[in-house]
Amino acid sequence: MLYVLLGLITVSVWLFCLFDVLTTDEIDVRLLPKFGWFLIVLLGFAIGAALWLALGRPREPVGSGWTPPGMQSGPRPEPPRGPDDDEEFLRSLDRRIRGED
Repeated sequence: MLYVLLGLITVSVWLFCLFDVLTTDEIDVRLLPKFGWFLIVLLGFAIGAALWLALGRPREPVGSGWTPPGMQSGPRPEPPRGPDDDEEFLRSLDRRIRGED
């Protein structure tokens, strides 16, 4: 039973690393091109997954810290707001309900 559990954990980590390589942007990958890391993880199984986690995976979350040349850096745009958070919308809705509009 322990071997089955260890096998499932190993396969899960390997699949996570494989999908992580595929979904990581090319500019965020360290040391090798993305295709090289894909082959290492695919063919190296547990060792390839460990190498990806230790050496190839981006260290910082995207958007926090250094930005590559040519990429825009600056203040983040304001996130979308719901209609109930917009005071002007609520005032206009109130005017429409009262028939003042």
